[in-house]
Amino acid sequence: MSLAPATDDRSQAADAAARLHGLPPARLARVALAYAQPALDALAEAGLAPDALRLEPPLSTPLPDPLPALHYMALLEAAAAQGAGEDLGLRVGARMRTASFVAYGHVVLSSPDFGAAMAQTRRYEGLAHDLGRSELQVEDGQAHYLWHCPWLLRQPGRQVCESVMAGIFVFVRWLAQRPLPLQALAFPHPAPSPAARARLDDFFGVKVQFGAPVTRACFDARLLAEPIPSADASLLPLLQQHAEALLSARQTGLHGLSPSGAAPPAEPLGEQVRRQIAERLAQDGARIAEVAQALGLSPRTLQRRLAALGTPFQALLDGVRRELAQRYVADPALSLTEIAFLLGYAEQSSFTHAFKAWFGQPPQAVRRRG
Repeated sequence: MSLAPATDDRSQAADAAARLHGLPPARLARVALAYAQPALDALAEAGLAPDALRLEPPLSTPLPDPLPALHYMALLEAAAAQGAGEDLGLRVGARMRTASFVAYGHVVLSSPDFGAAMAQTRRYEGLAHDLGRSELQVEDGQAHYLWHCPWLLRQPGRQVCESVMAGIFVFVRWLAQRPLPLQALAFPHPAPSPAARARLDDFFGVKVQFGAPVTRACFDARLLAEPIPSADASLLPLLQQHAEALLSARQTGLHGLSPSGAAPPAEPLGEQVRRQIAERLAQDGARIAEVAQALGLSPRTLQRRLAALGTPFQALLDGVRRELAQRYVADPALSLTEIAFLLGYAEQSSFTHAFKAWFGQPPQAVRRRG
């Protein structure tokens, strides 16, 4: 399968549709490796390696984080055609977990009800991927969830559409701690084989339709008011602050996207590590073992490569914390205890000590000065 650029007309149409739904242009659209990991696991289970698939041009090894969105879509389609099975997207979606959705997965977990969870999804789903954007319409007691993927104007995308909907379906069912019935589900791609259709019908619990203008799921609107049993309302503001910081950084170029709209260069290893650290701080996962795993490296290999660059892991960790600390302390809505949590410190005193070492004065003094 070729990843060659689409014709100018198709590219322009796709980018225009992307702008309409708040997505970056194709050359900047990305997928976090954490979101892509279930697909990589499914490929490994099928005995397929990404660099062994017949893609043109081939994907680099190790895979970059983030992946170009169109490359991720082509990877799924190529794997399905080359041995992973035509229901690959369904199996990928079934593997999705909270960590797959990067920081916003934890925001959704702490939302009071499913209506609020949907609002958080629409705000933060770009932290996980630029494959598409969500929309919710409510009319006459029925809720319509629409997933807009403009890249379908450029290349096939059956697998990504099915994987996205399966991932949402599994995550919502886990949040509710019970099955939540769909009233209808439709995909834009043509109908697959009868066996694949039967598997989709069985998985989603509804007769799935095909050839629709957009991916669409319909359900009883009363479900939006249903509380999320595991929600922890006290954590929601903190997790939102963390997600907002990541979103702001992504939009201003800190994590690899150019604010001028120019195509970014290949992301250096140090920047990949910085981004992984920033995404994991509030979940106490910014350790070298977790970061190395996310980058497809062993901890020893990552240490060696960072040492060769003159940027040891601890220095990068301290740098990200210092940068975020400045931003958080400037926000009067956050207490110092909350900031310590967001930066991955077990105690506020540890954060205060670090802040004083960085800036020569404690955070309380900076706040008083205004």
